[in-house]
Amino acid sequence: MSKKYITVIGLEVHVQLKTKSKLFCSCSTDYIGAMPNSNVCPVCLGLPGTLPVLNKKAVELALKMSCAIGGNIQKESRFHRKNYFYPDLPKAYQISQYDRPISFGGKIPIKTEQGEKFIGITRLHLEEDAGKLVHATLDGRLHGSGASYVDYNRAGVPLIEIVSEPQISTPEEAKEYVLALRKLVRYLGVSDGDMESGSMRVDANISLNEEGQPLGVKVEIKNMNSLRALQRALEYEQKRQKELLMSGGTVVQETRHWDDAKGITVSSRSKEEAHDYRYFPDPDLPLVVVSEEMVEEVASSIPELPWEKKERYMFEFSISEEEAEILTSQIELARYFENALSFGAPVKPLVNWMKTEVIRSNKEGKFNLENPEIEAQTLAKLIKLLDEKKISNTAGKDLWQIMLDKKVGLEEAMKDAGIAVGGIDDQKLEETVDKILKQNQDVVKEILEGKDTKGKKIKFLMGLVMRETRGQAKPQMVEDMLKSKIGQ
Repeated sequence: MSKKYITVIGLEVHVQLKTKSKLFCSCSTDYIGAMPNSNVCPVCLGLPGTLPVLNKKAVELALKMSCAIGGNIQKESRFHRKNYFYPDLPKAYQISQYDRPISFGGKIPIKTEQGEKFIGITRLHLEEDAGKLVHATLDGRLHGSGASYVDYNRAGVPLIEIVSEPQISTPEEAKEYVLALRKLVRYLGVSDGDMESGSMRVDANISLNEEGQPLGVKVEIKNMNSLRALQRALEYEQKRQKELLMSGGTVVQETRHWDDAKGITVSSRSKEEAHDYRYFPDPDLPLVVVSEEMVEEVASSIPELPWEKKERYMFEFSISEEEAEILTSQIELARYFENALSFGAPVKPLVNWMKTEVIRSNKEGKFNLENPEIEAQTLAKLIKLLDEKKISNTAGKDLWQIMLDKKVGLEEAMKDAGIAVGGIDDQKLEETVDKILKQNQDVVKEILEGKDTKGKKIKFLMGLVMRETRGQAKPQMVEDMLKSKIGQ
């Protein structure tokens, strides 16, 4: 009888906070695209004699996140020095919170095949980011052959680290958890949550144990810069550990790196314990004291949370869970939807438009949700015209595209497209039908010869007329006029 193994996963998610300056100095946090080592100073480089000064905004954002997840905010927290040497850490220690973080506890709801599941949060703490290594190519394109260089622009950028309880059971759940966290930090304005640019990074701890037995030896996985990479890495490591245990081997506690190109994890070093870092309180930083007033002020600024908004949309607008999930995927999308509703847009056609045209235009880079090129009031007018059958869906899409391309309002777009509210007039329709019949005399001949027993050829001509009129004509009127002119 084969043994049954249980997978246990815990995640450590590092989130760069959306502040203008670094955690302990006034240097800019804008390191992407900046000249290497241009946004640095003696403080973030850790030069002798410098003193760090804590960024209040970073503390407020950490508190905001703690409130949103239901964390137990500590009135007093403190910073430690986490000692280890690495080329991209200029001080040879990282300032981080250890035994007294800013928050303990909390939870994040995720969607699973079995329904909603809550993943507990162990702790949330503040720390500074390290710099970044830039590796030259072997053919010497960057200042020489095979060298590595250090860019310290990122050193000192404020982070929060969110450590989950080991309550995640599958790689798919791990992905859903990170998705939920990413959505939350974006809703709160805490971070842009972009994994590819490195503003949200995930380390995973995974272990397997035989059913009914204590937790197994955990392995840490690093270097996962996308949700897909996270899931693939955990699936590979789950399989590797299971095969090792079933063959009588033992899992070694270590840190492994994910090689995305090869689809494998590779051992990099033995896993350190907390005492290996020789934590001690930072002598240059006082206790972080948080008042009740400060917590109340931050809590009052928290918007409706994404999972709360999703439930409300389903109940209030009678839409499906999938539709509510899409509409609440970004807070800007939800705001645009709600603004259009406030101007009288009917729910059902608006939801369909948001799912299709708005999201498509946004992905194509033609529509900015944060500063919409088409105002919500204009969208509401367009949706009303569609709902009242005053214009066709095809005409609506044409108008949307004209408004985006030419940066004009709805009325001007309608003039440009030659679209009239209420549809095409009889004279214009008759001219269009005559034109189509003249261009397709072979089809007309086949109809007159009785070769259209199933009506497909009439439907073909109707389609041409509808396309020519941009869907403004009424189908039954088109069909009647075609048959009348053909002599049927």
